[in-house]
Amino acid sequence: MGQEIDQSRFSAADFAEFEARLAAETELLATWFDQQRFVDTPPEAGFELEAWLVDRRHMAPAPLIEELLARVDNPLVVPELAQFNLELNGTPLRLTGDALSQLANELKHTLAQCKAAAADLDAHITTVGILPTLRADHLVMARMTPRERYRALNEQILRLRKGEPIWLNIHGERPLSIEQQDVMLEAATTSFQIHLKMSAAESARIFNASKILSAPMVALAGNSPFLFGREFWCETRVPLFEQSVSVGGSPLRERVGFGISYAERSVMECFRANIVRYPVLLPQLMDEPIERLAHLRLHNGTIWRWNRPLIGFDAPDRPHLRLEHRVAAAAATVADNVANAAFYFGSVRALSRAVTPLEQQLSFLQARDNFYQAAEYGFQAEIPWTDGRRIPIPRLILDQLLPLARDGLRDLGVDRAEIDHWLGIIEQRTRTKRTAAAWQRAWTARFGPDMAALTEAYLAHQANDKPIHEWTLD
Repeated sequence: MGQEIDQSRFSAADFAEFEARLAAETELLATWFDQQRFVDTPPEAGFELEAWLVDRRHMAPAPLIEELLARVDNPLVVPELAQFNLELNGTPLRLTGDALSQLANELKHTLAQCKAAAADLDAHITTVGILPTLRADHLVMARMTPRERYRALNEQILRLRKGEPIWLNIHGERPLSIEQQDVMLEAATTSFQIHLKMSAAESARIFNASKILSAPMVALAGNSPFLFGREFWCETRVPLFEQSVSVGGSPLRERVGFGISYAERSVMECFRANIVRYPVLLPQLMDEPIERLAHLRLHNGTIWRWNRPLIGFDAPDRPHLRLEHRVAAAAATVADNVANAAFYFGSVRALSRAVTPLEQQLSFLQARDNFYQAAEYGFQAEIPWTDGRRIPIPRLILDQLLPLARDGLRDLGVDRAEIDHWLGIIEQRTRTKRTAAAWQRAWTARFGPDMAALTEAYLAHQANDKPIHEWTLD
C-alpha cells in the first residue's frame, strides 16, 4: 500500500505543516503542467502484481511474509498490508518491440523466486483476486505486516470515522453485512496494477479513455467471485476494496472510487481535487526539496482511484507522469496478466488518439455505471456504448475494442507476433467466456462449494501456466 514512513503518531502541528507543504507542492506542480516540464519520452509500461501466501496443508492464508522476504531478497518483491500478501513489481520498459514478452519473462523469473522461497516455508504462492479459503478471522490486526505506514493508515482512517467501525455490505443471493474494527478487509483484495507513462498534453485523454475502458477491463479480468465462502460479484474485490478503507461522511471523501468526472484539460485536476476532497491521512514531514513533491506524492498514495495519476522522476530534475490502471484482479497466470496489460495498452492508445474523443460520446455517469455493472455481472453484462444501445461486453470487445487494441499496439511499434500472441489470449478468453471468475463458479457448480478443494484445483492448473481459457474442470 505504498511508501513507508517512520512514525504512526502525529500532532496537530504535523497536520498543519504537512497541509502547508502539500499546498505549496501542488502549486509548483501546476506550474510544471503550464510550462510542460514533464519528460516527454515514448510510452513505457510497468506493473505491480499482488499475490497470496497459502498454507500447503489447509489452503489457508499463510502469514509468512517476513520469512519469505528474507529468502527472496529481491527489491522487486515487497510486503503488503497483511502478512500473507506480497507485491511483485516489474521494471518499466519502453512499450515497443517485444516489451510485453520481456515483462512476462521478468515476472516469471520473480514469481519463480517467490515460489521456491515459499516452498521452503511449506507454502504456495498464488495470484487470485480474493483467496477462496479466506475467512473473516484471518483479517485481524495480529496479521497486519509490522510497518509504521499500515499502523498509521489504520489509526487515521478510524480517527476520521470518529471511532465508528467499518461496515461491509455486499448484495447477492446471500447478502453479506459485517462489522470490522480496522482496515484489514483491504488485505482480502489483490490486483494487477498496470502502469503507463504519458505526457502532460495527452494525460486528460488517456485518463478519460482509461475510465471508459474500466468496464470491459474489469469484466475480462474478473477473478473474485467468492468471499468468506459465499458467492457475490464476478469482481467482489470492487465493493470490498471501496468499503474496506471507507472514512465515512461525504461520499466525495472516500479514498477508493471511480471519481466524479472526466478530466477536462489534464490530470492536474486530480491533484487539485486531492487537496479539496481528501483529508490528509499520513502527515509525515520530510526533509526534501520542494521540487521532489514528497508530500504531494505521499498524499496521492493514500487515494486509491481506480484510475490514478502518479508523479515519478527519471532523474532528480526530470519528473514524469504515469497512469495507474487498477481495475484488473490479479490473474491466474503470467500469460493472463500480460495479456490484460496488452489489451489495455493497445486500447487506451487507440481511444486516446481517436479524432472524436470517446468521452464526448459516452457520459461520465454512464461510464461509471458501466464499470459497476461489469464488476458485478462480468461477461454477462450488457452496457450502453457510444450509440446509446446496449451491447454485451464480449461482443463489444470482439467487434470494437480488440481491433482498436491491435491498431494501438501497432502504432506503438509492438511486434506483430507479440500483438497476435497476447491479444490472441484475450480473444480466446472472450470467445469462450472463460474468465477466472467463470472458471471458479463452474468448478463449484460441478464439485460443490468446498473452498479448500477449489483452491487446490486452482493451484494445480496454475502450475501448468496455461491461460485461463484453456483450463478444464478436472
